[in-house]
Amino acid sequence: MFITLAKNLKSAPLPVADDPRWARIVARDKSADGEFWYSVATTGVYCRPSCPSRRANPRNVQLHGTLDQARATGFRPCRRCNPDGPSLEASKAAMVAAACRRIEQSEEEPSLAELADATGRSAGYFHRIFKAVTGLTPKDFAAAHRAARVRQGLEDGASVTTAIYDAGFNSSGRFYEKSTGMLGMTPTRYRAGGAHEEIRFAVGESSLGAILVASSQKGVASILLGDDPDALVRDLQDRFPKARLIGGDRDYEALVARVVGFVEVPALGLDLPLDVRGTAFQQRVWQALQDIPVGRTVSYAEIAQRIGAPKATRAIAAACAANSLAVAIPCHRVIRKDGALSGYAWGAERKRALLDREASSSDNANLPIRA
Repeated sequence: MFITLAKNLKSAPLPVADDPRWARIVARDKSADGEFWYSVATTGVYCRPSCPSRRANPRNVQLHGTLDQARATGFRPCRRCNPDGPSLEASKAAMVAAACRRIEQSEEEPSLAELADATGRSAGYFHRIFKAVTGLTPKDFAAAHRAARVRQGLEDGASVTTAIYDAGFNSSGRFYEKSTGMLGMTPTRYRAGGAHEEIRFAVGESSLGAILVASSQKGVASILLGDDPDALVRDLQDRFPKARLIGGDRDYEALVARVVGFVEVPALGLDLPLDVRGTAFQQRVWQALQDIPVGRTVSYAEIAQRIGAPKATRAIAAACAANSLAVAIPCHRVIRKDGALSGYAWGAERKRALLDREASSSDNANLPIRA
């Protein structure tokens, strides 16, 4: 009898409040969506874990491992979190992805009103969601895409005029107003491979090895890490094969010291004018990386969700690998979903060291200040 009772007690399910999944419901953990569902007896609905509705009493809650089990309760799906369909976050990402495709496929830049009308949302709501998902406003995204098309046209050998109109500019005047900001130089010089562009650089030393910082007139264009300073300079030459490289003076070396200081003590922060050169997609990824706080990491899949391209994890990884602004665009904060570090252009050991320092810096920032 006692053996039977003990077996029954051992097999009895945990109270909902003691189940680890309940904590994820309380936290409205979006990453738990699709892993399980829950139903509430007092309201007669079933929900996804991230449901924004008022928290239910755990005594009235039942957890379900599959959607079919939740439906089998006979309750109705929650109208707020829509557990039978895509999540609100997924719906927003899909809406923004469709808008991005519309921008990329349009001959001329569509207006905010046109983009919002196509989604059936107000202009204000659409603008807010677009920026939250991509890190860019619709106008900035369109500008980055057109800049990428101009660069591609010039690299393919098209005339400046052809590249301008193929990219969707309806007048050369509008393009030339923004050309230096978009390309980092004049279009003619860009087509010549950056010939005569001046790139200032200097190399510093840190506990992670050598650090090379290089800048154009627009801002910092490269931050490279490595063991051999000469190899870093050769890398810079490969990145700007026709530019004129100029060794930095004492003032410029002070800029390098700021970068070194950030590597050693991440709590110092790093606020620099950047000359970010990449495709519209890469810039969306890099903007999302810059939004990751010091001391935090995210997965490639999460970045893909944030920019409205949930199936583009490989492209996200490629964009991280193409980043030439180490630490300023913190691709080291992106890890695999299982927590593994994955690749890093400047070595996995440096990636681990940067993450460890940032985690320590974040922990120390939360300590109470003592007199």
